[in-house]
Amino acid sequence: MEHTAHVQTKRSRGGFEFCLNDERSTTAQSFSSSNVDMATNANLSEPSDSEQSSLNDGNLSSQSSNRSLRVAEKERRKNEAEDPFVLALKYFADVEAGTPVYGNDEVERNLVLVEKVAYHKGLPPEAVSVMLEFAMSLRMGTTLCPRVLKCLIPATMVPQKAVVRAVVWLSVGKIPISTQVLFLKWVLTMFDLIDGKEQLRAIYGFIFSFITDENLCPFICHLLYLLTRKENVRVYRVRKLLELQSKLGRQPFLLHLLSLYKVFCPELVTLSIPSRMRSGFRNHNLPWKSTLIRMVKRNDSQVASSISLALSVKDKAGSRKRKHNHLQIPALHSVVNKPAQADPSSIRKVVPLLQLNSFAQLLENMHHVELPAQMGSLLGSSVALQYLDCVQDESALLRLNFWLGYALHEEFLFCDGVTHNSEESLQFLNKLLSTQHFLQEGFSSSEVFLYKFLNIWDGSFLRPQILGLLSNIPVVPSSQIGQLLFQPLMQLFFTSSIFFKCGLIDCLNNMLLRWLTWHSVYALEDDLDISLNSHTSVNMTLSGFKDSVIELIHFVGRLASVGLQLEGCHTLLLSFVLDFYETVCDTFLKYGLPLVVMPPAGVFYPALLATDPVSVDRLAYIMYRYKVNLTSAKSQGTVAEQAFHISRQTFREFNHYIIIMVNCLWNSRMFQTSNLDMKLGEELLLRSKVPQCGARFSFIHHPAFMSYAIDFHQRCWPGRKDVDLDSIKDPKSWNWYLEYLFTQGWDGLQQFVQSNVSWKTAAEVRCPDVPSSQES
Repeated sequence: MEHTAHVQTKRSRGGFEFCLNDERSTTAQSFSSSNVDMATNANLSEPSDSEQSSLNDGNLSSQSSNRSLRVAEKERRKNEAEDPFVLALKYFADVEAGTPVYGNDEVERNLVLVEKVAYHKGLPPEAVSVMLEFAMSLRMGTTLCPRVLKCLIPATMVPQKAVVRAVVWLSVGKIPISTQVLFLKWVLTMFDLIDGKEQLRAIYGFIFSFITDENLCPFICHLLYLLTRKENVRVYRVRKLLELQSKLGRQPFLLHLLSLYKVFCPELVTLSIPSRMRSGFRNHNLPWKSTLIRMVKRNDSQVASSISLALSVKDKAGSRKRKHNHLQIPALHSVVNKPAQADPSSIRKVVPLLQLNSFAQLLENMHHVELPAQMGSLLGSSVALQYLDCVQDESALLRLNFWLGYALHEEFLFCDGVTHNSEESLQFLNKLLSTQHFLQEGFSSSEVFLYKFLNIWDGSFLRPQILGLLSNIPVVPSSQIGQLLFQPLMQLFFTSSIFFKCGLIDCLNNMLLRWLTWHSVYALEDDLDISLNSHTSVNMTLSGFKDSVIELIHFVGRLASVGLQLEGCHTLLLSFVLDFYETVCDTFLKYGLPLVVMPPAGVFYPALLATDPVSVDRLAYIMYRYKVNLTSAKSQGTVAEQAFHISRQTFREFNHYIIIMVNCLWNSRMFQTSNLDMKLGEELLLRSKVPQCGARFSFIHHPAFMSYAIDFHQRCWPGRKDVDLDSIKDPKSWNWYLEYLFTQGWDGLQQFVQSNVSWKTAAEVRCPDVPSSQES
């Protein structure tokens, strides 16, 4: 009776403890019967008290743990049932249509509660579904709909089923147009957080039907741009877009959607798309911008951080100043945070790019790759760049260019004097440069950005990175290159330091190298057309390409000539200029471009009369390579003449330079040439009181080689106290001196002399004053 009363008392307190006491009594009875059996058996020893105590403690501990879990679960359910937020969601899920809004304190109280949670930590997916359904169904009219849409801040993901149902509600016709626009802005802002796109793509045609509404057209085009696949491009849709264009004009949002259609099906879109278009889709995240940023900073959520990179908070309501939050490379995230799965719409395996860790895995899944939610994350993944380089997905490049162009414009063009975050900008541009070097080509968005940025650039901010990007731009038509590049660069060149001048000449040299390399790789066999970049619309004839190259070479020649005068023929600047002309002199043989352009006198004479032997040696090598290229082009006969014609002026300039160099370095007749550019009268030469002024720039007396002449004199006549350099003119000593000079590493001089002067070794005695020069 006592035991029974005890059990009943426990039952009144709770069923869990009733079961527990019942189990305890059963366990005690089993132990009692076991002890009786063991006591009657003489061969078995009775268990010790310590073993029995240990077993009892283990069972009690397990039972106590189970009891704690059951109590915690009961407490959680009780708290959820009493949670005001859960009750508020239940209210909006169950509210009947036609419920009045005005004077309804309950709906106001519940909506304020939902807004508080949304703005503080975001709404869970279930709450987003409930509130979106409530807003779009208009169960309480149109008053609350904009307010609810503005508080739909997801904490993690947005269910695509909820978005599809909301899109369907658009066709009801009762939703005000301003609310429809607000809903589409919300979808575009949260697009990367939608947990799947298959169901949205399944209603692509339904979404396309709203494109005829002029108020919704910009937003519908943007949404279609994000959803479009090749199978979505149809003739009637192209025709409808062209009709809208004829009605609305060449709107950027229509052109961008048509450009994507043309990428997938160029045979359906015959419209000429401009190669450079301003951004066609605006960012529509203003109602949710500040809230999203605060939530991301507070929660540090991995999913939420993927969209924070495209958002920034304005300093003031009407200010154009922006904080710099666009230059961080997004982490590589899948569009759907799920493992590899079968796409029901296309019945094919979809592998998120995030799951591929090596090039071998990329090759195995090359045609099943799912692009990430944010295309900017491609810049931070080597596997993603390999995919971009191998597959050459035009839609991926369009999305990447759109993101990149927005980031560059927002941070560098629209800052209105805001101080740049140099460290963040440096890292971003370095990552962009490494990506372009990996792909061996630039992005069209960075090209358009540079054309605008050069007009406001001071020449010092991130100079190496900007010049690096500038060297990667593709060929610019000769009719536009002056306005886009030459005018702003010329202003910067003549108003900047010697280091900027050297950096700009090096940048233009790398640009020319890239252009010539593209020509040698992509030129067609018939030499009529040239496609310089597989991802660009720049297609020009060979003559057009040559015109652009000639303009670039002449521009650098003008800069170099004036720059050397301004800087007093600075050795460092002259070195970079000679680097450029080492590229120019080999355009025919090394790069297959039928073009020969000679350096201007403002570059030739500073190099010839330089005080350092390196510059003279490099000039000699350049002139040697010019002769090799001209001789090779001329020896090809009529075949070469059909491809290009070498003007007589080019040959005259070359022969003139060769005669000047031979008379200066070899014949000691510097100022005795009739067609010399530097016209100096005899009276002026006599007034200078320089003895034998014509021999002052020979191999013996040239300022660049005088130290070698003195060293050679001391080696040959160690006992002489007086240095008589004219003694080296002795025929045998002259030949020995030249051989000694060439052994010092001046290969350019040696090649020049051997190809232009009839000079023989010291085995044959010959007067050095009467050499013969070979003209081409």
